[in-house]
Amino acid sequence: MEMTGEERIAASRETVWRGLNDPDILKRCIPGCQSLEMKSPTELAAIVKVKIGPVSATFNGHVTLSNLNPPLSYRISGEGKGGMAGFAKGGADVTLNEENDETVLRYDVKAEVGGKLAQLGSRLIDSTAKKLAQQFFTNLNVAVSDPSEAAG
Repeated sequence: MEMTGEERIAASRETVWRGLNDPDILKRCIPGCQSLEMKSPTELAAIVKVKIGPVSATFNGHVTLSNLNPPLSYRISGEGKGGMAGFAKGGADVTLNEENDETVLRYDVKAEVGGKLAQLGSRLIDSTAKKLAQQFFTNLNVAVSDPSEAAG
């Protein structure tokens, strides 16, 4: 599965960069995230619960940040194991460009799933992944562009 997109955020590039690297903000922004813990400056452990069609799964995952070029770009990659449901793994290249008073966040995602999830069909998986990605970026937009939301 491949997916690209962009989100316009009413905040400086530095503010968006900090949000993308703040585990508390990320935990609030990732749909279904139950825990997110920094293991090192470039490694995180996560537990995320998702529902794809008839399958609900809790994924125990590992996330790595690489190709860091603050505050312009990075690569985020991860793998999660969902027990009987299977696994998901993939990565995204994220770039931040300032345009006027906004930051344009662009992402290019490649991912794959296996196990029971893979049997659901690519159309359902793709549409759910796109919905979850859009929800994440919408949540991130609110968290970093609205100071009252970011504080609470």
